[in-house]
Amino acid sequence: MTGDPHAGTDTRDRAIAALAAIAIGIQILEAAIPSPVPGIKPGLANIVTLITLLVLGWRAAVAVTLIRVVGSSLLLGTLLSPAFWLSLAGALASLVLLAALRPFAPRHVGPVGLAIAAAMAHITGQFLLAWAIIIPHPNLPLVLPPLLLAALITGGLTGILTAHVLADPRIQRHVHNPTPND
Repeated sequence: MTGDPHAGTDTRDRAIAALAAIAIGIQILEAAIPSPVPGIKPGLANIVTLITLLVLGWRAAVAVTLIRVVGSSLLLGTLLSPAFWLSLAGALASLVLLAALRPFAPRHVGPVGLAIAAAMAHITGQFLLAWAIIIPHPNLPLVLPPLLLAALITGGLTGILTAHVLADPRIQRHVHNPTPND
């Protein structure tokens, strides 16, 4: 008798659910930390997205990210609020850029490069939504350079932490033998 043909899919789905739950937990903890500058957070939940991208592939990273955005907004009470839409816009912009960079990872673009690019795309996506719909003020672009600088710093930090997690021997077997389902 052969094994269950869905066993690999079930394992993959459980991994995605576990990673999404971890990302939601990190995002909720991060939301509880006061920020000295409104709207700027370290984005530590993005570590989970990057690990998912590099270990399980782009589709899994999309699933984890979208579950994180919706799940955390449900738990924080921000679903369909401007904060939710800003979070979603940033997440989608990051995913688009990560999709473009995925063929180059990890050989040519490592976790730090991916994290910085994703953070820059995230803040740009949020900014464009805010400027187009939420705060269409002509002077709003003046805040973009400091926001991009913050994204560079937080993205670098996220990338360094991602590289350390990926270097952990407990997950090295997954990194060297990623699942082919991308």
